[in-house]
Amino acid sequence: MMDALSVVTQLRDLASEPQNREAIVQDQGCLPGLVLFLDHKDPKVLFATLQTLRYLAESPCNINTMKNELGMIVSLETLIERTGMTTDITDLAKEVYGVLSPRTQRPACQTPEQQKRKNKPQFFINSSNKKAKSVTLHIQGLDGADQRGVCEEALLRVKGVISFTFQMALKRCTVRIRADLPIESLATAIAATKVLSAKQVLKNENGEEVLIPLSTSGSKVEENSHLPDYLPEDESPEKELDRAVSRTGAKQDTGGSWLNTAASFLTKTFYW
Repeated sequence: MMDALSVVTQLRDLASEPQNREAIVQDQGCLPGLVLFLDHKDPKVLFATLQTLRYLAESPCNINTMKNELGMIVSLETLIERTGMTTDITDLAKEVYGVLSPRTQRPACQTPEQQKRKNKPQFFINSSNKKAKSVTLHIQGLDGADQRGVCEEALLRVKGVISFTFQMALKRCTVRIRADLPIESLATAIAATKVLSAKQVLKNENGEEVLIPLSTSGSKVEENSHLPDYLPEDESPEKELDRAVSRTGAKQDTGGSWLNTAASFLTKTFYW
């Protein structure tokens, strides 16, 4: 049985794969559903929705469709002005709004070859946003859904973590954090689990990836005072999620039946 959080969480992780983004935006049910989720009362749903929109906006071909989607800009403006929201939600809403704002000039849709030449190493980074940075971690011990849940809980406790996505096959996690948060704080929080450890993934002068050890001694971790509840284990979308996002070669299928299921859920939920 799907609920709003499981749908938007899986859609977010599908959107984290660049080859899926255009198909998600072109689907008749997904984008309208995401707009409606911007008015959801659950902060977890709101944050995952904003993460999804930010991923989708990384494709220049999606910008016009997204900003012209009925209610998109208005809903983002309303969310930015809504009281009682966490700073992370408000900041991410502002960033998405800045990317989609009709007043902002956007480059024309690029061919795949042009996008390769651009060679942007990581998505989810707004070059105009000086308050955030992205870090890729290799996490030793990240062997399955249980360990992933432990890692998620550890990262959620670190004040200054904005978002994160996993590449389970590579045992990696890309974490978007505030610019003033030391990377060692992430390693310290992960090491505190006693079952996981983290190293930073960087490229050397030859363009080869190397793993850099991170100090976990003496790094003070400032914790969030309010943490969201978690889905019960039997409702967790992680097993289905790992299957969905691992299909990196399915450029034409793009999540296939799962995307249809998500769109059907959105349609049944909001259109009657």
